[in-house]
Amino acid sequence: MIPDNPLALYVHWPFCVSKCPYCDFNSHVRANVDQEVWRDSLLADLAQEASVLKGHRLTSIFFGGGTPSLMPPETVAAVLQAAERHWGFAPGIEITLEANPSSVEAACFADLAAAGVNRVSLGLQAMDDQALRFLGRAHDVSEGLGALAVAQKAFARVSFDLIYARPNQSLEAWEAELRRALAYGTEHLSLYQLTIEPGTRFATEAAAGRLTIPDGDAAADLFEATRAITAAAGLPAYEISNHARPGAESRHNLAYWRYQTYAGVGPGAHGRRGGLATVRRKKPENWLSAVARNGHGIESEEPLAPATQASEALLMGLRLREGVDLSRIASLAGLEVDALVDERAIARLPDLICREGTRLRVTEAGMLLLDAILPEVVKVSVPA
Repeated sequence: MIPDNPLALYVHWPFCVSKCPYCDFNSHVRANVDQEVWRDSLLADLAQEASVLKGHRLTSIFFGGGTPSLMPPETVAAVLQAAERHWGFAPGIEITLEANPSSVEAACFADLAAAGVNRVSLGLQAMDDQALRFLGRAHDVSEGLGALAVAQKAFARVSFDLIYARPNQSLEAWEAELRRALAYGTEHLSLYQLTIEPGTRFATEAAAGRLTIPDGDAAADLFEATRAITAAAGLPAYEISNHARPGAESRHNLAYWRYQTYAGVGPGAHGRRGGLATVRRKKPENWLSAVARNGHGIESEEPLAPATQASEALLMGLRLREGVDLSRIASLAGLEVDALVDERAIARLPDLICREGTRLRVTEAGMLLLDAILPEVVKVSVPA
């Protein structure tokens, strides 16, 4: 049960132990970090959010960023104690920590669990050593599965992610890999199709003709097989890329997708509160300086236009199997329901999107075509 005025908290720990293959955070690699300064700064940033976000109850906390599993457990415990003091914890609060599946990080799991973390999200990404090398991961399959075993002993709830539709990956190979993943018995899996982002190493390789990933019918076959196999195993998709046993869905991510209030603290963290989009300073040193100077690391607090709020809520919520309540979004944004969606487009696509009273949801068949459906159906647009 969701309490009145639920709140999700995101805590960003920006430091990586090595160059991340997915980002440009070279400057975030640190050999030494002044832990006392960082702990005090996080607590100050947190206190600022609490001063303007009153009357809420925390339903989830997520520690993410560079390598948050190498945060000192004392820092994690201090943040959790302060968060509970400021807002109070809802019954059964979910406290997640994002971790790389390395033996170094796994060695910290028991202490992090003792500090209060009750859920871990592991970035396994593949169960094939060659694929892991292609993805730029430092761990191999053996080390990753070792970390998974440690996590399952330390934490009440465990999730891990895999990337599929990799170069030269056949449908049969992915089905075998997915069934192997399901055999480890976690309650939640995040399964993402590989996408080529502009400006990345993958984009350079693809442009040179050295990288070809499945697309068209092949990608559709992989997507449909993923949903069928996970559903048969008791972990149906509750979001386009996320699968869980009933009741084990990520409460924190659901707060984003359901467009609930969330606070973000730490370098680069984003938040949504009271019709404002908050952004913290991204570079660690700039964030620290801002906290020392102002008592918080906020770079901007931008009012969100009604159309922006409605569009964000629709684009996030229609990723969910449950869909969205149009009357709630209309009330949130101060708009009429008729202004949100194109009823004629919905009528043209009865097999892909379903309107039941004020609830709108994408069908199972429609999820495969979600990126094409959303521009057709979402009437309200974000101002340029």
